[in-house]
Amino acid sequence: MSKRWFREKKREHFYKLAKKEHYRSRAAYKLKQIQGRFNVIHYDFLVVDLGASPGGWSQVAAGIAGRNGKVVAIDRARMKPVEDVLVLRGDMTKDETVAALFRALGGRKADVVLSDMSPDISGNYSIDHARSIELCGTALAFARRALRPGGNLVVKAFQGDLFGRFLAAVRQDFRNVHAFHPEASRPSSSEIYVVAKGYGMEGDGGKARGAGRRAQGKEQGAGRKAQGKEQGARGKGQGMDGGFRERAEEE
Repeated sequence: MSKRWFREKKREHFYKLAKKEHYRSRAAYKLKQIQGRFNVIHYDFLVVDLGASPGGWSQVAAGIAGRNGKVVAIDRARMKPVEDVLVLRGDMTKDETVAALFRALGGRKADVVLSDMSPDISGNYSIDHARSIELCGTALAFARRALRPGGNLVVKAFQGDLFGRFLAAVRQDFRNVHAFHPEASRPSSSEIYVVAKGYGMEGDGGKARGAGRRAQGKEQGAGRKAQGKEQGARGKGQGMDGGFRERAEEE
C-alpha cells in the first residue's frame, strides 16, 4: 500500500479519535504528545493559549491544570466557550489585545505559554514561512513578559531559513529547548514545535550563539527540503495551502 494511504489513515485516526473523545480538533493530540514527551503543564498551572481556536489545546491544558489551575485562551477568530477556560478574542499583534490579556491574568505570572498561531496562507512558501516566524516572535515577546522564572513555552513554527535564528533567540532565554514534530502532525507538514523549558534559568542560553549558528545551517537545509515537499504536494493537487493550513486540516 502507498505511503499516502498510510498518511491519510493516520489523519483519519486522529480525526475520529478527537470526535470520540470530544476534542474540538485533532490538534489536541499534538499537545497531548508534546505533554507526554516534555511534561510542560502541571496541575495548578496558569496557562496562556495563543491562537487557541477552535479550542482543542485549551481543552487539553484545562484537563491537566485542573480546577485549581487556570487557562486563558485567545484568538482572532470567534471561539465557543470551553469549560474551565477564560476565552478572549483579539489579535496578538495589536497592543490593545496584549494589554487585555495581561488584565485577564490579574497580575499573575503564567506558568506556560502555548502558541499554535498560524498566519493567513498566501500559497507562497517563503512569505508564509516569514509570517509564521513573525508570529513566533510575537509569542516569544509575550512569553518574556508573561512567564514566571522557570516557566515553559510551546510555539508552532513553519520550517525554513529563518527558523534557526528563532531557535537561537529562544535558547537565549530558556534552559532547555527542543524542536519536535508530533506524530499527530502530517508527515508532509512543514510545521514544527519549539518546546522550551526553564525561562530565565541557566542552560541552553549560555551555548546559544554556537548552537544557533549550527541550528541555522541545519534548518536552512530543512527549509529547502520542506519547501520541495510543499511544492510537490501542491503539484499533486493537494491545494495551494500544502501542509500549512492548520485549521483546514483539523475541521
